[in-house]
Amino acid sequence: MSNLQDRLRALGPDALRNIRRGIEKESLRVRPDGVLASDPHPAGLGSALTHPHITTDFSESQLELITGVHTGIEACLDELTRIHQVVFSRIGEEMLWCASMPCGLPADNAIPIGRYGNSNVGRAKTVYRIGLSHRYGRRMQTISGIHYNFSLPAIEQPNEAYFSLIRNFRRHSWLLLYLFGASPAVCSSFVEGRQHELEELRRGTMYRPGATSLRMGPLGYQSDAQASLAVSHNCLESYGASLQEALTKPYPAYEAIGIRERGATGEGVESYRQLATTLLQIENEFYGTIRPKRVIRQGERPLHALRERGVEYVEVRLMDLNPFEPIGIDAATIRLLDVFLLHCLLSESKLDTPAEIAANARNQHRVAARGRESGLRLERNGDKVTLPEWGAEILEASDVIADALDGAHGTKAYSEALAKAKSSLRDPSPLPSARVLEAMAEDNDSYVRFVLRQSRQHLATINAKPLSAEDDARFAQMAETSIAEQRQIEASDSLPFEIFRQRYLSPERLGL
Repeated sequence: MSNLQDRLRALGPDALRNIRRGIEKESLRVRPDGVLASDPHPAGLGSALTHPHITTDFSESQLELITGVHTGIEACLDELTRIHQVVFSRIGEEMLWCASMPCGLPADNAIPIGRYGNSNVGRAKTVYRIGLSHRYGRRMQTISGIHYNFSLPAIEQPNEAYFSLIRNFRRHSWLLLYLFGASPAVCSSFVEGRQHELEELRRGTMYRPGATSLRMGPLGYQSDAQASLAVSHNCLESYGASLQEALTKPYPAYEAIGIRERGATGEGVESYRQLATTLLQIENEFYGTIRPKRVIRQGERPLHALRERGVEYVEVRLMDLNPFEPIGIDAATIRLLDVFLLHCLLSESKLDTPAEIAANARNQHRVAARGRESGLRLERNGDKVTLPEWGAEILEASDVIADALDGAHGTKAYSEALAKAKSSLRDPSPLPSARVLEAMAEDNDSYVRFVLRQSRQHLATINAKPLSAEDDARFAQMAETSIAEQRQIEASDSLPFEIFRQRYLSPERLGL
């Protein structure tokens, strides 16, 4: 019996039934004509600073919807659906943009940055976003996606196990871009004034014919500055050391930006240009496809939490919104994610090297831009291998995992999801990225018109099942409570913001 099968058997069916998962979904708020909403975060949604399920990401117009932790896939999706119902009931005529690449955007400086009130922590969140706008531009930050949080509570030696999973994930994550990438095209406004290798599909729409996820390619959520950051995932210590330098050593290009506007005084966020001059202002700026995570305490730095209490779960960050699904993801996708993550966890995982980290990045960009091209070859251990060949090896090795999950849950759904993935290696036409281009071609649509049509359909689908009176009242109370909590935080602040900023960013707060 293989090591993978031995480890799977050692886990047992109880552990497979108790996989813990949660979803964080980003979506732009848009007006009925598909233009980015420019109004503040709707008051009916509560405080973006303190609400447990509804906040904002980079932009004031970019909602982030957060489920709780679930052991059941359907329970997780049901909660995400309820949160959508709440949002739609409180944003008037606006809609949620159902695709990862943004709608038609205004001038860069007209994209509104998220606001979180007058507390020190709220100001820090806004200043961090101001820093992102100076470093990367606001358009890039409007890209949206789904983050999938995964953990196995029964796991032994969690730090070692999760970093083993992460190393394998980074080697094989291109397969998820192939299977679930759904952003082969963009609105022309997104690339206006930028160098790119896209082709014009039709007026107002740019694309790559074989692309799977432009979001995860060089035009997407990427940082040239971070390309030099070869973060090691061999253990918690090496990971922490890699980030420590990026969080504490000044970076010349960002030193040139400066911390504050020249001659600025006072505590207003507009007087700041960024939180810090280091390569990463804070840990969240590291653009990894997967992160080791732990729930943090109030005021705690994420890296300190990891160093002190270890890894609690992993956060998968490369999933595009599926524009054919009302809430951006479905149960079959989650099942295959669970199979894939268990394969990464249970398979042998050699230590990474800077050379392999660089090769992984090149594979990611190849599949993002050209994943559906026939004969595409990827780098593996210094050799070249075709995408279908390597993908088939990974999926075939996952058969025993899908069977075990089916047995634990009394279903065939995991094996069916795996079979569908295998089939798509032979015929990519059912893939979301191929379906997007096909749908646009059938209706002679631009990218914006296609996504707007899909967004309207999803709005109608979700509104067809009204929010229950009980849930409506519960979320109304949650919104009121979050606003009261924000006011309490603001009232309790006593430090000047500049002192707060310096203390929060001090190296001692990172834990050693």
